[in-house]
Amino acid sequence: MGGSCNERLDFGKMGYGCKHYRRRCKIRAPCCNEVFDCRHCHNEATSMLRIIFDRHELVRQDVTQVICSVCDTEQPVARLCTNCGVNMGEYFCEVCRFYDDDIDKGQFHCDDCGICRVGGRENFFHCSKCGSCYSVSLRNNHSCVENSMRHHCPICYEFLFDSLKDTSVMKCGHTMHTECYHEMIKRDKYCCPICSRSIIDMSKAWKRMDEEIEVTIMPEDLRYKKIEETIMPEDLRYKKVWILCNDCNDTTEVFFHIHRAKMQTLSIIQHSYDFTSCSSSITTFYSGKTDCLSHGTKCCGLIVLITNCFVPYSSPLHHNSTSLASICDMILFPKM
Repeated sequence: MGGSCNERLDFGKMGYGCKHYRRRCKIRAPCCNEVFDCRHCHNEATSMLRIIFDRHELVRQDVTQVICSVCDTEQPVARLCTNCGVNMGEYFCEVCRFYDDDIDKGQFHCDDCGICRVGGRENFFHCSKCGSCYSVSLRNNHSCVENSMRHHCPICYEFLFDSLKDTSVMKCGHTMHTECYHEMIKRDKYCCPICSRSIIDMSKAWKRMDEEIEVTIMPEDLRYKKIEETIMPEDLRYKKVWILCNDCNDTTEVFFHIHRAKMQTLSIIQHSYDFTSCSSSITTFYSGKTDCLSHGTKCCGLIVLITNCFVPYSSPLHHNSTSLASICDMILFPKM
């Protein structure tokens, strides 16, 4: 008798479902009264609707009716089918109205997140400030950013909090999809797209740039004075500019160089990332003359564009949105 009961419960296990989940039921979406295999199938279908105002997403907690895939009986949300007695999901969460036969994922419900997640409850903890579940390896070992997971991925712009894709937490505390992170690294982008802090140890890159500065030769029309191994014009020999480091949030005044400017206080600053160098970030445009730069005005003096760790310079430009975007393009470093 017991064996017969278990056979009934397990009937059709892993044999039904969609590309997102293996389950023995479908859901009726209360928002449009249509039947779908899961909420992701609903969201994909409605996001393709021709009329943009008809596009919408299903709130998982709003589901009240499910349809058994074995006997096609529509019924209120429950683990077992009221008609054939089949277990509609080996994992069942009444809060999320969620079913899944593939329990190897290690599903668990987080009360603080309010949703179900995968990976095993013992492998995760909930960070109340970041507002999401993180791997236990990050406990007391990450920079907290308030509600960092309740934002869109800065690369693909998919909402991170309930995304099915793996997410990476960077040293600065900001988050993005793991695949987007690796794609960014592959394209030689080594700073956070949100705060511009270095996301890996850049000490070797800074050392290489130091060597480039030492052997830099100025353009032919600027060869007047020689400082160390770099020839500098007389009027730029003692010019100083202010730069801001995005890694340590410190500012310093440094001597102008035709290629880059670097923090001069690195030897006495202890950085949280334990890098041998930190990076300087774009904060403002600086005119070599006393006149202030503003939208629509033409810059008569030298313009300093501050980027990560070093500062490239360019000659007079129109200060408008088009030219600024062009400059930035030119100086960029090559759940359930």
